[in-house]
Amino acid sequence: MIFPEFFCQNHAMLTPIQTLSHFSRAFRTRRCLFGGWVIAIFLPPAVSLAGAQPEPLVTQHRAGTADSRIGYETLDYVTDSRVIVQQPGSRAALHRLLEQVPLGLPPARYALDPKAVDLGRRLFFDRRLSQNETLSCAMCHIPEQGFTQNELATPVGHMGKGVRRNVPSLYNVAYTDRLFLDGRERSLEAQIWSPLLAANEMGNPDKESVLKKLLNTENYEIAFAELYQEGLTEETLGMALAAYQRALLSADSPFDRWRYGEDTPISNAVESKANYPALAAEGFGVFMEKGCGSCHQVNESDALFTDGLFHNTGVGYVQTARPARPQRIQISPGVYIVPEVDAETETFSDEGRYEVTGESADRWRYRTPSLRNVALTGPYMHDGSLPTLERVLAFYADGGGGDPMQDSRIRNMRLSQREQSALLAFLRTLTSDDVDTLVSDARSIPIGERAAGRTHDAKSN
Repeated sequence: MIFPEFFCQNHAMLTPIQTLSHFSRAFRTRRCLFGGWVIAIFLPPAVSLAGAQPEPLVTQHRAGTADSRIGYETLDYVTDSRVIVQQPGSRAALHRLLEQVPLGLPPARYALDPKAVDLGRRLFFDRRLSQNETLSCAMCHIPEQGFTQNELATPVGHMGKGVRRNVPSLYNVAYTDRLFLDGRERSLEAQIWSPLLAANEMGNPDKESVLKKLLNTENYEIAFAELYQEGLTEETLGMALAAYQRALLSADSPFDRWRYGEDTPISNAVESKANYPALAAEGFGVFMEKGCGSCHQVNESDALFTDGLFHNTGVGYVQTARPARPQRIQISPGVYIVPEVDAETETFSDEGRYEVTGESADRWRYRTPSLRNVALTGPYMHDGSLPTLERVLAFYADGGGGDPMQDSRIRNMRLSQREQSALLAFLRTLTSDDVDTLVSDARSIPIGERAAGRTHDAKSN
């Protein structure tokens, strides 16, 4: 088996063709199994989900797997992935985004220390935050994939254990008051401990073990001491990670320049307004007429494209007819795994907000996701059951999942093919121009870290 350290440390020793050939022979796929987890490496521009047609985007950035997987089921499959060589990136002054927020976003709620953002960025990509040092935050929230994960409906966590919900995107999480799809956390600083300690995510036994591991790394100890008077603690670890995530602001899309640009000193605002696709403008009209904007809110001066509340779309109702365990996942031709479920910590039964409140009306209600950069963040819905935007629109056109308790607005949508096409054109214009900046900034961090005690910055014993 080739371990992460080999790939991360030795990819630069090979030419792109050599690396591609080596990778193809060793894995026959772009995903690798490390410690029972399907790992996603940083991805450059790529194609869309398997079985779906690539979606044209308004920026150079593309969503998807970077591997068409044509003939994936055959034993002679060879990857056509172009992601083997790590792409260089450039560090961006992300804290500036909160000083002057991108067009289309409301005023920022926070000011960020650039040192806190830098420290949080480093932690976000560090695999030592997981119990077996194979998982980082960025391996589920993949920058090239919209800070979510395009390849699996729901991710696989520590030691092959399944996670029951789709990975939410982190774009504009600074404005989110209720975190997780069921809203069980209200603080981004506190939220970080849920995945760190979950047995089916990063698998750490307790907070102390995480802090002890980081304190054994000299550069972290120094960085926290310089930034926070109390040094590295449970609270300051959350503060640093939260700082980086709050800096991931993304707007100033073609839609924003069309709707809000004329009131701002943007040089290309007039041109953007004139060049906005007619079909997209029609789609925005359908969006508002059909009531989509009542949940995915658009205001006069800004748009987060979410009300931050919880709604029943009928997906949970449909989910009850599916197997209680996840389907097996093909990790290479002829090789499958079935994610394990720890009966004491997790099942694949999911009742949404009801699990937090205990109120029957909250069964299968989930927090409304933002639609910003939605073309990049598939698969969709809380369980990742709809792989493409086309499937999402068809789902709503058919009246949702059929749950008698689902939102009444969904049951009455009746979208024609023309309306679906217009909505799709509109949704694609929500891809922001700054996504490439955020991806490039992420690429400025090396791919992972080697195990503690074997890195250049670890304390010697």
